[in-house]
Amino acid sequence: MADTAPTSRLRSPLDRAADRLAAATRASGGAIRLAELPFLTQLDVRLDAKGAAAGAVGLALGLPLPLEPDTVVRAGQLTALRLGPDEWLLVGPPGGGRELESRIREAAGDEPVAVTDVSAQRTTLLVAGAGARDLLAHGCSLDLHPRAFGPGRCAQTTLGRTQVVLVARDKPSAGFWVLVRSSFAGYLADWLLDAATEYV
Repeated sequence: MADTAPTSRLRSPLDRAADRLAAATRASGGAIRLAELPFLTQLDVRLDAKGAAAGAVGLALGLPLPLEPDTVVRAGQLTALRLGPDEWLLVGPPGGGRELESRIREAAGDEPVAVTDVSAQRTTLLVAGAGARDLLAHGCSLDLHPRAFGPGRCAQTTLGRTQVVLVARDKPSAGFWVLVRSSFAGYLADWLLDAATEYV
């Protein structure tokens, strides 16, 4: 019987860009930090925000699902993003999708819930440093001033003509997550590196 085990390591969408992202970070002298956060678990969760399942799922996960549009709640290693009236994106450490899905479905009980693992659909770019907001503002139409888009905020928007989910991390120094479809990740990394040339 033939051995069907994978013989090569898993490669992230930006595996080949890692050295260039690190080089731009070093060359900026701390003004910007660019890195991929590969393989994060991402679950799309849909349920009635006013139903019993929302509270039960929050208890099971150890974090309340945010109810205000475009907001983020974090607890431990889990982050919940409110993307729509009945939609959240749950982001966690790599490899945790099945266990999280099981907890969500069990907590929801007989209430209608849809859980879809979209981990392979997107990768995550970290954009941090003192110049992070200015760098992102080059290609994003959102008002990224901390008063308008500070910690705890998220938005589905475009960056460099690419659809992304932008997340302001829990403190300004932590920067932003940019969740981008895997097929556009290389293009967006190139765009960020080009936009970052003023810092290097």
